Amino acid sequence: MTPLLSTHKLFAGYGAAAVLAGVDLTLQEGRTLALLGRNGTGKTTLVDTLAGLTTHHSGTIHLMGRDITRLRADRRAAAGIGWVPQERNVFKSLTVEENLTAISRPGPWTVERVYSMFPRLKERRRNLGSQLSGGEQQMLAVARALMVNPRLLLLDEPLEGLAPIIVDELMIALRQIVQGEGTSAIVIEQKARKILPLTDEAIILDRGAIVYRGSSAELLADERAMGQHLGVEKAL
Repeated sequence: MTPLLSTHKLFAGYGAAAVLAGVDLTLQEGRTLALLGRNGTGKTTLVDTLAGLTTHHSGTIHLMGRDITRLRADRRAAAGIGWVPQERNVFKSLTVEENLTAISRPGPWTVERVYSMFPRLKERRRNLGSQLSGGEQQMLAVARALMVNPRLLLLDEPLEGLAPIIVDELMIALRQIVQGEGTSAIVIEQKARKILPLTDEAIILDRGAIVYRGSSAELLADERAMGQHLGVEKAL
């Protein structure tokens, strides 16, 4: 079976500096991957590379069997990649609804369907992006990525810096997106124990290379690996 996503000996970074060191990654359609590691290990660089935002040094990226290694970021979005960056990058001078429709592509995810997933956004549909709270901007960033009707969703620390009540709302939405809808996703998250129950598979990066791979359930049960690679203390 042709995987949804595959990378082979992928080296990439920023300018002349290579951050990724030969990453080999495969993700089947309908599966969700937790991308873990300490700060500065290359997690964001890997997601940004998949989105087309770094300097490619060598290696390949295939999406649904198609070589997208040299495609621009906008062409990758058209090919089926939805991206939610750490910075959110919502259009602050546009309304919530304009943010959603500006980059929408045909498919099952529509404005009304997104509003049903995020009722807060429907309530604020006429508000400018600059008038939203940080949590509401994060919801909008996720909703906007869904509006491109992606085959693969990339989420870079979607829960970072949010109030607990917003984290809970986003977790409910993400669970529905990846488990209820079967959307394939790669999720970066510092809180491993929070995201692993939501995902099927997990990899850990260190110095731009994969040092652990396995099922999310296996990693949750592997206290040694959690401590060694993530600094996570044994659960009480």
